[in-house]
Amino acid sequence: MDVGESAELPESLVMEMRRTAAELLGDVSSYADAMLDYILERIPEASADDDLRGLTLGSCSSNLEAALSMVRHGIDVSAATAPVTALEHARAMAGRGYSVDVMLRFYRIGHAYFSERIVAAIADVVSDPALALAVVATMQRFAFAYTDRISSEVAAEYVAELDRIQNRVRAARTDAVRGLIRGDKIDLARAERTLSHRLTGWQTAFVCWTDRDDTDLTRVGTAVSAHLGSPHPLLVADGARALWGWVSTTRAPVVASADLATLTEQIPKTVHISIGTPAQGPDGFRDSHAQAQRGRRVMEISGQAVQVTSYADVALVDAMSRDVDLARSFVVSELGALAVQGRREDEERRALLAVLDAQGGLAAAAEELGVHRNTVLQRVRRAEERRGRPATDRVAELHAALRLVQVLGSVVLTSEPDRT
Repeated sequence: MDVGESAELPESLVMEMRRTAAELLGDVSSYADAMLDYILERIPEASADDDLRGLTLGSCSSNLEAALSMVRHGIDVSAATAPVTALEHARAMAGRGYSVDVMLRFYRIGHAYFSERIVAAIADVVSDPALALAVVATMQRFAFAYTDRISSEVAAEYVAELDRIQNRVRAARTDAVRGLIRGDKIDLARAERTLSHRLTGWQTAFVCWTDRDDTDLTRVGTAVSAHLGSPHPLLVADGARALWGWVSTTRAPVVASADLATLTEQIPKTVHISIGTPAQGPDGFRDSHAQAQRGRRVMEISGQAVQVTSYADVALVDAMSRDVDLARSFVVSELGALAVQGRREDEERRALLAVLDAQGGLAAAAEELGVHRNTVLQRVRRAEERRGRPATDRVAELHAALRLVQVLGSVVLTSEPDRT
């Protein structure tokens, strides 16, 4: 019923409704107790603890009193607002982890009680059967409209409280993570509870990032953690386009780039991932993350399309590229004319690097490159000519310079010379 429509109702019905509501209000406490029992029979969660039971009773009492008082005084149902105890009950349900469906079931069951018990009691206080039927029908409409309005309010408060709880949890997790990264002295057990993450095993950190706003990085982080051997990662958002992650395992995962090919197949092309070296304990948590971040820096400097990289594979480049200008000078100094952008130079550099990686083995280098052994030999000789000295001269420096070029590419190379 919309009490605002009372002007369209017979005066006798309006007066009888108000009188009936006044009589029911006189016994509202016993009705509230009975409603609580009715709810407890159907929703065991309502008696999970004394506080929740008390709030459920308070919500029953305050809603019954509010609804009946509105009928008694002819107040339009659109003016109804959720009582304080009803809102607190919604917050308590959110805080205890109950779903919104369970919380709203209180109102469906409460409405059922109102229909079965209180509306039925109207027959005892209205002697005229025809008038009693009209009062029951009108009161039922009002009860439905009131329940619909109030349940929407408490649902909104439930969602708002859930958001507040989740924000507090996220803030606490972020604070704990940043404390670990800074190397703060921590209570290990408390940190593990806050993070829901074990800090005593092998810690492997990773960083995911993208330039898109529509990418589900949480799903990507879950895929990375599964690949690393854990279904339960610790994930922390770093803005809208980046994600930090950690997995805790009893054994150190294999994170060499050669073993990450299957992971690359599982992630969107727009996402990049850098994985730190596994290390143990809280210090490992910090150090592996720092490596993942440095691996990201190397990948971003290079501008290459590599999606997933292991820090172990770029550690040397990271160390040598903190000063990019210095790294470029080093490459030019060690490679000479081989430090020039160009297809042939690139083939020769890759051949020379493959031979050095294979410790001089031409056959292994040829297999790695997918070309004939003689082709490798020819390219190595041309590379030596461009360099202006043999590959056996300053081998460590040559190897490092080639590795820099492999990872950073044009960033540390000079422009292609005029070939005319």
